[in-house]
Parts: sequence; C-alpha cells; structure tokens
Amino acid sequence: MTWIPGGTFRMGSNDHYPEEAPVHRVTVDGFWMDTTPVTNRQFAAFVAATGHVTFAETPPDPRDYPGALPHMLFAGSLVFHKTKGPVDLTQWGLWWELRRGAWWREPYGPGSSIEGLEDHPVVHVTYGDALAYARWAGKDLATEAEWEFAARGGLDGAPFAWGTNMRPKGRIMANTWQGAFPYKNTREDGWETTSPVGSFPPNGYGLLDMIGNVWEWTQDFWAPRHEADSPKTCCIPKNPRRADDAASYDPAQPEIRIPRRVLKGGSFLCAPNHCRRYRPAARHAEAVDTSTCHVGFRCVKRPVTTP
Repeated sequence: MTWIPGGTFRMGSNDHYPEEAPVHRVTVDGFWMDTTPVTNRQFAAFVAATGHVTFAETPPDPRDYPGALPHMLFAGSLVFHKTKGPVDLTQWGLWWELRRGAWWREPYGPGSSIEGLEDHPVVHVTYGDALAYARWAGKDLATEAEWEFAARGGLDGAPFAWGTNMRPKGRIMANTWQGAFPYKNTREDGWETTSPVGSFPPNGYGLLDMIGNVWEWTQDFWAPRHEADSPKTCCIPKNPRRADDAASYDPAQPEIRIPRRVLKGGSFLCAPNHCRRYRPAARHAEAVDTSTCHVGFRCVKRPVTTP
C-alpha cells in the first residue's frame, strides 16, 4: 500500500460532464491505499481462503427481480464486444452483452481463462464482491473524495492525473481506447483490454493505474451532481447501512430498488469520441448488482494515527 498524506483539494470539474460539477473544496485525512488495483492473483487467494462465490456466478433469485423475463435470470456478467462499424453511441446495448457463464475466472465466457492474466486487475466483481475482499483483507473501499484526492497525486485542479496534457510529449500515460469507439481500437498503448497493473507511469503519490485499465468501486452512493457546500471535510458516513450491506437502500434515492455506487478512474474502454472519463474528476454510476469486464477495485486502510 501507499501512504496518501491527506489535505484540502478542489474536487470535481466544471469543464466536462455535468455530473462532475460543481467544483468544491474538500479536506481528507491521510490514509493508506493499495498501490494497484486488486489483481486476479490476489482475488484468487481471497477466494481460496474464504470460499467466496461472486455475484456473477450465482443465478439471480426471481424474487429480487419481479417482472424479469425468466430466460434472462442466469449466472453471467456484462462483456464488451466490438461493433462492425460506427453506431449510435447512445445505444450501449449494441456493444454490451449479458453473457452466460462470464465471471472473474472466465472473463469472456465459458472457455476463456485468466491464465497469463494473473497480474491483470480482477474484473466481473460487484460492489458486494469488492467489499467482501476488503473486509477479508482488513481494509475498506475508498470514499469518492479519498479516491479522487489520491488519483490527483498532488496536482490540484489539473484535468489529468499527470498534468494538463493527455499525452505529455506524446507519451501514453494510461490504458484507454485509441481510435473510434466501439469498433476500431488502434491499440497504441499496446493493449486491447486490461493490462498488467503497473504498465504505465505512477502518479505523484506513486499510485499505479488510477486512470484507465478498469473502473474502480467507491463506497459513495451516486448523486447526479456534487453538493456545492464549501469547504467541507470528507468523513466516513456514520449511517450503519452506508457500506455494511451491499444491498442496502440508497438514502438519497430510496425509491430506487437497486442502489448505485460511484465508479472512478475510467477504463480501457474510455475513448476520445465516447466516455472521456480518463480523469480524476470523472465519475460514473453503477448498480451494486452489476459486474462487467471493465470494473475492478482497490482498497484503503485508515489509521487511527498517521505514521
């Protein structure tokens, strides 16, 4: 893990997607953060020690999804596939498939494997799977503010985790999509999908893969905009249902049956023409019962006293 010293920073952005606004000042205390996303190797050790069964491996209970079509209630996960050419980028179903039998050990469905991908980020994990790992490891998931502060690496207000330019001096700094999404990836960064953790330069705090590769779960419930309260201190919510129950209701939107949490960091599918979320301020909503081939996580640990 890497020590993140804490401090006050400008969270969010007024210059990109509306859900990133408004910029507001937040103070976070120091904490430890995993230097890389949790890998397949690390997750396999957790499963071997605990017998944990991920959400993607378990057929959904029809009682939890009233009105769902029976033929859709199977064990599986969302897998990306390229289209044959340009498509309407508002129709995400054209490149996502709920694939039967896709899970973390077979990330592209039956017959695929993580052999040779041991040091790639684990994927096809829901919020509950990530939280279970964190508890086993004696850690926690980051708040959105902690995550963003860490991703900025001390560059307060910079659009990217490494500064003001997407490619400083032409150098590719993260695993993202090059070319026209969702049909042409030129793979200038060397990777079609996930990459081994640590394949790209660290940020100012020494953290790796905070941008691109895989989206990462945080513990915050989703809201369509930031609160404008300023300044404020990031703290761990005292509501016992905050993160202790992955299926707990969303206190901000109790009418939503399946709560959503905030993802951060972008992934190998973020492209210049779609989902330009390869920035610390970027954020995305994900239902807690959803797993995909481009979402993973890392953990934090909050000391009682700083070292």
